[in-house]
Amino acid sequence: MTRDEFYMNEALIEARKARDILEVPIGAVIVRHGQIIARAHNLREIDRSPLAHAEILAIDRASNKLKGWRLTHCEIYVTLEPCLMCSGAIYQSRIDRLVYGASDPKAGAVESLFKVLDEPKLNHRVEMKAGVLKSECQTILSDFFKSLRQLKKEQKSKRF
Repeated sequence: MTRDEFYMNEALIEARKARDILEVPIGAVIVRHGQIIARAHNLREIDRSPLAHAEILAIDRASNKLKGWRLTHCEIYVTLEPCLMCSGAIYQSRIDRLVYGASDPKAGAVESLFKVLDEPKLNHRVEMKAGVLKSECQTILSDFFKSLRQLKKEQKSKRF
C-alpha cells in the first residue's frame, strides 16, 4: 500500500461515517509531516449548511489546530474531486498538495468542470494527484445514491 492509498483509506473511513448518517459519503483528511491533523466528512444535512463540505470542515479543524489559516506543508486527501467552493478554500489555505479519488463530472472544479487550481494568475500552486483508490471512492458514492433512490421509491409506494 502506498502512502497516498493509506491516507485515502482514512478519507474513506470518514466517507463511511457520512454515509451512515445519510449524508453524501465524502471524506477528507489533512496530513502534515506524516501525521493526520484533521479529518471530516460531509455534514450539510445535519448542520443544514451549504458550507459543511468535508474539505471545508477539515480545513477549519486544521487551521484551529495549527492556530493559523496558512496550511503550508499540508496535504489534503478527499474521496471526491473538490467543488468550486472547496477548491477555492484549498487555494486560500495554502495547502501544498491535493489528492483525490473519484472525479466529479457534475461539480468538480479541479479538472472536470473547472481547473481552478491550475489558474496561472493565482499566486499559490497546489500539487494535484487524481484517481487514488478511484474505484473504492466511486463505489461508496454510487452505492449510496442507489440506496437513496430505493429508499425514496419505497417511501413513495407506501403513500399510495
